[in-house]
Amino acid sequence: MLRKLFKFHGGVKPQTHKAESTTQAIASIPLPDRLVIPLHQAVGGHPRPLVAPGDKVFKGQRIGGADGSLSSAVHASTSGIVRDVAPALMPHTSGLSTLSVIIEPDGEDRWGELDKVNYRTTPPDELRDFLRDAGVVGLGGAVFPSYAKLKPGKEGRLKTLVINGAECEPFITCDDLLMRERAADMLKGIVAMRHMLQAEEVLIGIEDNKPEAVAAVQAAIAASGQTGIEAVAIPTRYPAGGAKQLIRVLTGIEVPHGRRSTDFGVQCFNVGTAYSIFEALEFGRPLISRVVTVAGNVDQPRNYEVLIGTPMDHVVRQSGPRPDTDRYIMGGPMMGVRLPAFDVPVVKATNCILVGSPALFPPPPPEMPCIRCGECAKACPADLAPFEMYWFSRSKNFGKAQEYHLFDCIECGCCSFVCPSHIPLVDYFRFSKSEIWARERDKSASDAARDRFEFKNFRQEREKQEKAEKLAAKAAATREKVAADSQAGTASPAAEAPDTAKPAAPSAEDTKRALIAAAMEKARQQKAQVAPKNTEQLSAETQADIDAIEARRAATATPPTPDA
Repeated sequence: MLRKLFKFHGGVKPQTHKAESTTQAIASIPLPDRLVIPLHQAVGGHPRPLVAPGDKVFKGQRIGGADGSLSSAVHASTSGIVRDVAPALMPHTSGLSTLSVIIEPDGEDRWGELDKVNYRTTPPDELRDFLRDAGVVGLGGAVFPSYAKLKPGKEGRLKTLVINGAECEPFITCDDLLMRERAADMLKGIVAMRHMLQAEEVLIGIEDNKPEAVAAVQAAIAASGQTGIEAVAIPTRYPAGGAKQLIRVLTGIEVPHGRRSTDFGVQCFNVGTAYSIFEALEFGRPLISRVVTVAGNVDQPRNYEVLIGTPMDHVVRQSGPRPDTDRYIMGGPMMGVRLPAFDVPVVKATNCILVGSPALFPPPPPEMPCIRCGECAKACPADLAPFEMYWFSRSKNFGKAQEYHLFDCIECGCCSFVCPSHIPLVDYFRFSKSEIWARERDKSASDAARDRFEFKNFRQEREKQEKAEKLAAKAAATREKVAADSQAGTASPAAEAPDTAKPAAPSAEDTKRALIAAAMEKARQQKAQVAPKNTEQLSAETQADIDAIEARRAATATPPTPDA
């Protein structure tokens, strides 16, 4: 029985360029001279470094600890010596640096002690913590910590677990080769995920231009004897590999803006993520390597098992880069990012190193005015109006751009691909998003500064009021005491008679004199409490000397008696 498939809005069909890198099996590569392992490789908080320069580390040893509710651990990709923990250039167009652990391999590639777990008998919460400490993240590009997605939602169970094997972007074939060669192990990871999510069914979506992968996965399902798991061939159309688009094709569910797929009983994971979960649960191996496609301007396009932290130029050398190479792109030609240098490290998000040249990727034609033809809106898989967002992004009217659901844009590049005016629409949308985020950060900082200033003023006023209240209370107590003393000293006979008359209140002048007298008495007491200086007891010898001096002074001061 064939499963009914659905369509998503828009999409394009660019040339795939996939056949070149699928003619050979996944290969391993020699160890590089050094590994640069960024500590921040996933969505969420920055892991804290657990090693220092000079430390000896083993393969699989944790070198970055998960920190925060959305964070994932990082591990040493091989054994060796930590040479430094310092900022290093990250694989991103920005050219920014991030804190990294730099390891010099010792060539032994020796594993450290690994923890293992039986997923069948271990509670799901403990399994999620185990995967967090194993550094497992989404390998489809989003690098979202997998343990945070392996929660069944409010219902406590999931209806459909979707496994993404579509791999729709041109040149990229790492998932295709993984499914061909490791389908059985990948399926074991899927079964473990199904157990954690309590999913009723599992749908593995694979584009129909990968018949070998479809056959391999279907054979693995049949051999496992598992029920409720199905490998489905879907039409080849970019971006069928987008999570929302794949969910739409397989289930007919369209996840609206601001909602999560788990609200509709669906969750989506990549096939590479499923395999890394198998490795972690079955062998205790953390995520320290991944399959990477090397394609483009090279002599032998191929897929490699690459250790995280390996310099990209070391990987590309295995495929023979051509002399006119002028750029590396991480990812595919539609959504990939141009890298700032050739030696930036492979990270968990690196699914492809696309080697470029002026012949393969010529300069784009000059941008021309928008003619409002609407082709971009027809191609947009998110059902947006890119031409409207373009006008408001260009004029920096970011509020209006948001009204057209700017943040629903998945930056797939379909609009730019079909634009007859050669407008780089996605670049405008990325600019608008970054500007809005920057303004939000500035506003948050300004609000925080204002809150601090207002609280400071409030605290100062409060302290001032408390001080005034204390002084008033003290003055009132003094007045009462003075009034009592004054009344006791000047009481009249009539006042002394009990219950005959009410004592008269002291006048303002009397109160003033009493306050002055009290202050003078207080000053006198304070002065009396100060110890006088030079009051030490004189010794007998010193006193005798002083007496002799005084006697001589007296003798010289007495006038002589005249002779008779």
